[in-house]
Amino acid sequence: MRTLSGHSGDVNSVALSSDGQILVSGSNDKTIKIWEVATGKEVRTLSGHSRDVNSVALSSDGQILASGSNDKTIKLWEVATGKEVHTLTGHSESVWSVALSSDGQILASGSNDKTIKLWEVATGKEICTLSLFDSVMSVAFSHNGDWVVAGDISGNIKIWQRG
Repeated sequence: MRTLSGHSGDVNSVALSSDGQILVSGSNDKTIKIWEVATGKEVRTLSGHSRDVNSVALSSDGQILASGSNDKTIKLWEVATGKEVHTLTGHSESVWSVALSSDGQILASGSNDKTIKLWEVATGKEICTLSLFDSVMSVAFSHNGDWVVAGDISGNIKIWQRG
């Protein structure tokens, strides 16, 4: 077992690239770190959120990283360069969870504002908003991207078919 150290706050979320070479972590220290799995080396630190990073997700090709934060934003980053590509605004409270569709074209975000938002990754534009009755703690896509699943703070799971 290997321990990777570098964050100065709690690590709230981790994501592993599909090829197992890259690991990303999001922390209460307001940063995202990109790690090389084979060596445990920190490749880079991404700064841009003004509050805790609650969730991170990697595209299946490992090129795009999404992060959701208590600052009410989602950021999209290029993994290879660490460049911030888009800042997505629209949630009125903390973003607890982010997920990328398997084709990397759609992002889902779940928030304390009781909504799920779907976003176009290429442009950063909001596609739609799904309203729930409670804070959204977790979001996910089916492998084919046809279904969006969310878990809320009251213990419920909601399933939507996209289309």
